[in-house]
Amino acid sequence: MSLYRTHQAFKVLQLSIFMANLKGLAKDTAIYGLSSIVGRFLNYLLVPLYTHYMPKDSGDYGVSVNIYAYTALVLVILTFGMETTLFRFANKEDEHPDTVFSTAMTVVGILSLLFLAGLFVFITPVSNLLGYADHHEYLLMMAAVVVLDAIQAMPFSYLRFQKRPLKFASLKLLFILFNILLNVFYFVVLGKTEVFYVFCINLWCTGLITFFFIPDFFKVKWRFDIALLKRMLGYSWPILVLGIAGILNQTADKIIFPLVCDEANAQAQLGVYGACVKVAMIMAMITQAFRYAYEPIVFSKAKDKDSKEYYAVAMKYFIIFTLFAFLCVMGYMDILKHIIGSEYREGLVTVPIVMAAEIMMGIYFNLSFWYKLIDKTIWGAWFSLAGCVVLIAINVVFIPSYGYMACAWGGFVGYATAMLLSYFVGQHYNPIRYDLKGIFTYIFVALALFVAMSYLPAGWAAWLRLGINTLLIGLFLVLIIRRDLPLHSLPVVGKKFTK
Repeated sequence: MSLYRTHQAFKVLQLSIFMANLKGLAKDTAIYGLSSIVGRFLNYLLVPLYTHYMPKDSGDYGVSVNIYAYTALVLVILTFGMETTLFRFANKEDEHPDTVFSTAMTVVGILSLLFLAGLFVFITPVSNLLGYADHHEYLLMMAAVVVLDAIQAMPFSYLRFQKRPLKFASLKLLFILFNILLNVFYFVVLGKTEVFYVFCINLWCTGLITFFFIPDFFKVKWRFDIALLKRMLGYSWPILVLGIAGILNQTADKIIFPLVCDEANAQAQLGVYGACVKVAMIMAMITQAFRYAYEPIVFSKAKDKDSKEYYAVAMKYFIIFTLFAFLCVMGYMDILKHIIGSEYREGLVTVPIVMAAEIMMGIYFNLSFWYKLIDKTIWGAWFSLAGCVVLIAINVVFIPSYGYMACAWGGFVGYATAMLLSYFVGQHYNPIRYDLKGIFTYIFVALALFVAMSYLPAGWAAWLRLGINTLLIGLFLVLIIRRDLPLHSLPVVGKKFTK
C-alpha cells in the first residue's frame, strides 16, 4: 500500500473514532448552538435597529456599549466561578449534585444581594465616578439585570450538568425573542429611541426568564454543606480571578475608551467600535456553543484512557471550523456590513483583528482544561491576568493616539499572550500531542486566502468580489475534505461515495 493510501486510511480511522466519541458533543453543540448562534443572529437584528434609530453623534449606542461592559464584569464577580465549580464537584462520586447546586446557589445569592444593597446606598458617588451623574436609573436597572442573570447562571449550569439542552436552549431563545419584539415595539411603533428603553426592556425580559426557573428551585433538595463550601471556594476563587481577567480581556477596552479617549465624541466613537465588533461576534457564538457542550463532557471523560487523544483531535477540528467561519465572514463582508447603519461602518477595519482574537480565545479555552482537571486553577488566573495586563496597557497607552484600533489590537495581543502561556506551561505539566503541523497548515492557508480577499480592488462590482471570495472559501473547504474530513467516512453522505 502506498504511503499516501496508508495516510488516508489512518485519517479515516482517526475520524471514525473521533466521530464515535463525539456523538454527544455534536448533538449538544447543535442544540446549544441553536440558542447561541441563532439567538445571537436574532440579536443582530437589534444592531441595525439601534444604529438606525440612535444617531452616531448622540452617543446613545456608545452608552449602551459602555454600561453593558460594566455589567459583564459584575456578572463574573457575582457568579464567583461557581459554574465550572458546580461541574467539577457534581461529577465527583462522593458528592450529591443537589447539595453542590444548593451550596453554589447560596454563595451567588448572598453576593448578589450584597451588591444590589451596596449600589442602592452608594448610587450617587458610583454614578459620578462612571460618568452617569444625571442618569442613576441606567445603573440601577442594569444592576437589577445583572443580579437576576447571576441567579439564573446556576440553574442554567445545572441544566447543562443534567444534560437538558432543550430546556436550556428554549429559555435562551425565549429571552431573545421577547427582547426583540419589545425593542421593535418601542423603537419602531412607539418611537421611543433613547437608551433608557434598551435597559428597561432588558430588565423585563430577564425577569421573565427568572420566573420560569421557579419550578426547578422547588424540585431541588436544598442542602447547605459548610465543609463542601470550603472546598468549593478553594477551587473557585482562582476561577474567579481567571474570569475577571477573561472578561476584562473582552470588555476593558469598552470601559477604558471613554476614560482615556481625547476626542470630544468619545461615546460616539465607542458606539462605532461596539457596532462593528458585533459583526465579529460570530466567532464568540461558535466558541460559546462549543464551550456549553464541551465543558461537561471534558470533566466526565477525564478518567478515560483516550482522553488526551480526544482533546487533541477536538482542538484541531475547533480550529479548522473557526478558520472556515473567519473566511466566510470576511468573504461576505459586502453583505454583512449592512447589519450596521452606514454611519457606523467606518470601524469595519477592526473586524478581522477582533475575529482573530476570538479564535485565540477559543483555543485558550480548549487549552485551559489541563489545569482544571488537576485542580490547579491558579494557573488559569495567572495566564488570564498576564493577558489582561497586556491588553489594558495597550489600551491606555495607544487609545489616545489610535482610537478604537488600539482596542482591537489590544485584545489580539492580550489573548495571544494568555494562549501561548497556557500552551507552553500545559505541555510541561500535562503534555498533549496536538497536530501542530496540520493546525499551522490550515492557519497559513487561511491567512493567504484572507490576504487575497483583502487585495481585491474596491472598485470592482460587489457581485464579482463575492464570486471570487466564494471560490477562495471553496478552496479552503476542499483542503479540509482532502486532509481531515474524507466524505466517504461520513454517515449517509459517505454511502454515496462508496457505491
